[in-house]
Parts: sequence; structure tokens; C-alpha cells
Amino acid sequence: MYEDHYGLTDRPFQLTPDAKFWFESATHRKAMAYLGYGMAQGEGFIVITGEIGAGKTTLVAHLMATIDAQRLTAVKLVSTQVDGDALLALAAQAFGISVQGLGKASLLDRIERFLIDQARIGKRTLLIVDEAQNLTLPALEELRMLSNFQAGGEALLQIFLLGQPEFREQLQSSDRLEQLRQRIIATHHLDPMGQAEVGPYMLHRLARAGWTGNPDFTSDAYDAFFRHSGGVPRKLNQIAGRVLLAGSVEGRAVIDAALVDAVAAEMDGDANRARIMTDDVMAEPRRSASVTPLRTDPVPDIRLSAIETRQAELEVALHRVLGLLVDWVETDTPATRSDRARPSAA
Repeated sequence: MYEDHYGLTDRPFQLTPDAKFWFESATHRKAMAYLGYGMAQGEGFIVITGEIGAGKTTLVAHLMATIDAQRLTAVKLVSTQVDGDALLALAAQAFGISVQGLGKASLLDRIERFLIDQARIGKRTLLIVDEAQNLTLPALEELRMLSNFQAGGEALLQIFLLGQPEFREQLQSSDRLEQLRQRIIATHHLDPMGQAEVGPYMLHRLARAGWTGNPDFTSDAYDAFFRHSGGVPRKLNQIAGRVLLAGSVEGRAVIDAALVDAVAAEMDGDANRARIMTDDVMAEPRRSASVTPLRTDPVPDIRLSAIETRQAELEVALHRVLGLLVDWVETDTPATRSDRARPSAA
């Protein structure tokens, strides 16, 4: 692949979040500042939201890589649309608590004891819940109740929620979440990177992957990368990876805006073809329905009638054979058998 062509030691634009490639854009720097403030409080909720691909999961990976495990126990959940009891079970499992055969009351007791044990050895506990927009209202309420656990006047659990923009809207608009809103001590929305940040972002990731200047990039190439990605990290990674692949195929040592535009157009074409194929698949049942009348064609009926006729003919023949057999049995008496055995007169 292009890594070998350009002498790279890793994939600089992989889509899987990796703390090694953490880049502190302006919005991510602000998010970390809010996180630092919130975690210093040691209680309540911290909320970070952002569009798909804005870097929320990478933010968590960076956080997990930088925390002091001797002072903080941090566990992460990727939420699904589960009810409150199921979320409690998921949280307990993340803490290493066996949930087999436990009712809700026992489960809460085990979680509280775990948090108290952590506090006794001088460790705080942080529960990170990703994809928080999928949480149901009962699940959010259970999280709020978990945040109530205290010992010696100190909160035992702090909760960090990450979600897409609709989660922020839900928090702001739902009357049922007023109590949770009052416990939020820090919140931030991740914005896309600015145009001036695209070049430093790309060069930072390339340097982490062993880049030594090959390929080089023209200034208008960075402008094109921003134009096609909107500054969203995941979209930028997608385009950059495809551009480097195209550059390696063409043997390019310099990446310019023309190549970026061409690759972006090709990717748009791929996306459009994929949508068309999806629409075709979705429309297939409707096209099948349009030929339903063919199922009433008389041909199947004729074939079925012929089969039935043949079956009837076989049944008649069978009855005839059975009748002959019965007649033979009835006439096959000892006397007739002796008559058949007696030699005929000469």
C-alpha cells in the first residue's frame, strides 16, 4: 500500500481512533480544558458533544492514555438503546462486578461497595459513556442516581457523557432531564477544525507515522482537503488516505489540489453509485409486485390438472389390479389348487 511507497511506518490516516495520533486543535484544546476543570471537581457530569467524526472517541482515547491509573479508575461504555436496569448491569460489568443472578437492589449495593472500596484506597472513579444519544430517559435517570453515591460528604462517582448533537438538544429541551442538567458541571461542543489547522493536522499525523517529507504537499492541496472535508477529522482522514493511495499509484512526490479534487470527485461518484444500488435493492420488492399477475397464468393450472388426471388414472389401474387379486384369492381354494395340480387326461 501507500505506506510502503512513501516509506511510512504506520497508517497516518487510519479511521480507527488512536491516542498516538492525538492532535490538539483549538476545539479539542478547549474540550480538554473543560475536562480538566470538570474532573478537578470530582463530581457530577461532564458532557462533550460533536458531529459524527469530530474526534470524540479520539478524545477519550487520549484521556485514557494520560490519566494516572494510580489515582483514578476510569471505565468506558459504548451505550446502546437499553433500559435503565440493563445499563446498570453494563456499568457493573465494566467495574468488574459479576451480575449473575443479581436483582436491581443487589446490583446497586455491589456497585456502591465497589465505589467505596475504591475511595478507601485513595482512588476516584470515572464512568465514561460514549454514544450517549442512544441512552433512553430511564437509563439517563439511572446514571443520575448513580451519581448520588457519597461517602464522607464526597461523591464516589463522576460521569463523562459523549454524544452527537441531538444529545445536547435532548439535554436542553427535555423537562424530564432537569435534575440531570443541574448536575452538569462542564460541557463543550466539538467544532470542525479551521482551514488553517488542516495542514498542521495532516503533517502531525504523517510525522507520527515516520514521514520524512515524501510526499510533499502544495499549499492549495491543504485548501482542497479542507474544502472537501469541512474540517471534520474523520472525513479528512478518509480523503487523505485515498489521495496518498492515488499518489503512490501514480508515483507522485508532490500532492497538489488537482489530485485532491480528482480523488474527492471519485469518492463522491462511489458514494452515489452505492446509493443507487441501495435504492435499487429497496425498490426490488415493488418491481416484483408488478409481475404478480403472472402467478395467475393458466399454465400452472394445466400442469396441475394433468398431474391430477394421471393420479386418477393410476388409482383406477390400482383398483383394477386389486380387484383381480381379490378374485384370484377367492377362487384359489384347495380344490382348485388340486385341480390345477392333477394331470390332464390323455
